[in-house]
Amino acid sequence: MNKLQLFFLLRKNVKLSEKRNVMFEANQYGKLFGYIMVAFLAVEFIGLGTFFGWLAAKEQSPEMVLYFMPFLLILDFGARFATQQTPMMLVKPYLLTPISKYSAIECFLIQQLLDGGNFIWMTLFLPYTFIVWCGGMTGWAAIGMLCLLHLMVVVNSQWYLLVRTLVNQSMWWWALPAAFYGSLIVPFFVLSDSQMDAVFDFIGDLSVFSWWTFGIFTILFTILFAVNRRMQMSLIYDEISKKEKTKLKHVSEFQALNRFGQIGEYLKLEIKSTMRNKAIRGRFIQGVCFITFFSLAISFLDIYHTSFERNFFCLYCFVFFGAVNLTKVMCPEGNYIDLLMVHEENILTLLRAKYYYYCAVLLLPFLITLVPVIMGKFSLIMVLAYLFTVTGPIYFLLFQMAIYNKQTLPLNEKLTGKNQMENKWQIIVSMTTMFAPVIIISLLQIVFSADVAYWILFLTGVAITLTEPYWLRSIYRRMMVRRYENLEGFHSTR
Repeated sequence: MNKLQLFFLLRKNVKLSEKRNVMFEANQYGKLFGYIMVAFLAVEFIGLGTFFGWLAAKEQSPEMVLYFMPFLLILDFGARFATQQTPMMLVKPYLLTPISKYSAIECFLIQQLLDGGNFIWMTLFLPYTFIVWCGGMTGWAAIGMLCLLHLMVVVNSQWYLLVRTLVNQSMWWWALPAAFYGSLIVPFFVLSDSQMDAVFDFIGDLSVFSWWTFGIFTILFTILFAVNRRMQMSLIYDEISKKEKTKLKHVSEFQALNRFGQIGEYLKLEIKSTMRNKAIRGRFIQGVCFITFFSLAISFLDIYHTSFERNFFCLYCFVFFGAVNLTKVMCPEGNYIDLLMVHEENILTLLRAKYYYYCAVLLLPFLITLVPVIMGKFSLIMVLAYLFTVTGPIYFLLFQMAIYNKQTLPLNEKLTGKNQMENKWQIIVSMTTMFAPVIIISLLQIVFSADVAYWILFLTGVAITLTEPYWLRSIYRRMMVRRYENLEGFHSTR
């Protein structure tokens, strides 16, 4: 069997494994919403490509696309963290087969290169290239520039895969992309206009379709591909063999929580899960980094100055932890759900402990957002309004997922597992929590002043927060109605 035949065989097996998944039918709803979002995004990119192409043709400067390419690559890099897993396959079964293990890894990496996400940028590049070609650029030059732009995206995908793999091992590796992308965008803020003009002139002198430019990016792609190939194989072997680097350390008993009885025990479980589970710990640290970055950027830079942008990022600071973890509430507990069913209202107590824990976590973004409050970019009532909107209506909505989630989530496996949305409600609830409060506050500000709108949101959030015992018990009762269906799902997906 040659590598081409192996590639198509493994691709077929991946698709068959997805269809055999018990949640395949539910995943179709998530894909539908994903396609709709991609369609809207494509329309936006076509508009941007047309605008910048017209501007470049008017200025007789086809290399203009390279000026904003660093920002596009940063956006592409960040978007992959939300949409792309690494590696995108179930590799375990193939490690026991007589086929070459490196050949299997190569096939999966090539499959990643052919993923549709790498081609979404063509909706921007194609209109741009077509317009600059109509503006006087030669046909071969336009084709060369288009190929080079796509090669940059492909190289960026391999760079993402390398960084994502390293970050999964240690959060200190975040310094690598920060330094790289920082070196690309810092000159825009540090250099004077005359110095930036000199840089742009230098870029313009570099033919964007010269063979040596293609050679540099081709060599870079080859190096990154080889590094990913070797690293993925090594780490996958470590994961499936459960090789872990352990060291003796003091384990806190959190004795201060003993006074809260059973709720205190479940609070200890949530805290220790965050500290010990690589996936949860990684998301928590990422959230702190993102929130700190946006808060400092808004505080000290003249960006995100519109009302919608500031409302969205203020909400984002508080909703992040719930949106990434509570959409799959009870999925980690699917590993031992049978034990939770032993005593009456055990799960209700667990849900209350989760609610108290994620409310306590919000104290951290509250302290961080005090910086833009002090700098006069946010108002205190605005921050409090979104804080209680999250503890009230948003958590009320997110905890509803405990009723419908029925797929066990592996506790610590990250490379060989999948992390897809398992039912249509997860993506609906996630999108609602991210945008609905900002839309509501925008509508309220049309009728009332900004402060009055925030007071309405604040009082509504406080009211729903205070009624937590009632709606959590309602969620628990509805869970018990579906308990046998959910148990079957948890058992079949372990």
